[in-house]
Amino acid sequence: MQASTDDGLTLQVHRQLRSDLLLGRIAPGTKLKVQALSATYGASASPVREALSSLAAEGLVQRIEGRGFRAAPATVEDFDELVRARCWLEEVVLRESIAAGDAAWEEALVVARWRFARIPRSGSAERFAPNPAWEAAHGAFHQALLAACPSSTLRDMAEALRERAERYRALANAVAYPGRDIAAEHEAIAEAALARDATRAVALLQDHYRRTAGFLRNALAA
Repeated sequence: MQASTDDGLTLQVHRQLRSDLLLGRIAPGTKLKVQALSATYGASASPVREALSSLAAEGLVQRIEGRGFRAAPATVEDFDELVRARCWLEEVVLRESIAAGDAAWEEALVVARWRFARIPRSGSAERFAPNPAWEAAHGAFHQALLAACPSSTLRDMAEALRERAERYRALANAVAYPGRDIAAEHEAIAEAALARDATRAVALLQDHYRRTAGFLRNALAA
């Protein structure tokens, strides 16, 4: 029973800490002290250490030999590498998804696109502020694009990279993307995918990532 309780606490701490890292609530490079985290998340030291070790394997936490853990740093170089990796990997995953997608995949993509288009990106009318509902719908749209890929391994890899990218987006969430019609970009990607034009869909998706990267790169550098 104790082992089961500890496993449940480890999973709970892992989820909470992971969310705080991905959403930028914990700044990159922050030293992650076990005692402080235990108090924050209401768990003993053992589940916290296990959660930190698991997050280190995901690349969200760094283990410092003899000095504990810290939140993984966020650098322009790492971000550029992440964007390249997403472009390379998602070309394969999107092509596979389009080739294998059935009517249910088309319907799910249409629904995800419709929901996403109805939500404003900004959560404030006065200034740019992230809208959690938009962020969730944005992630669901990109997941729907790739959902029909037969390889769960490739889908999981793509999702892991997407989540790492979301961390960078959260760190630079004041970027308003002036001069861009993001809704139109997503609409074009969806239309190409639904038309089974894999080459165009891939080109539009990669251009979308690279354009976003340009804005975020400037924010990170600043």
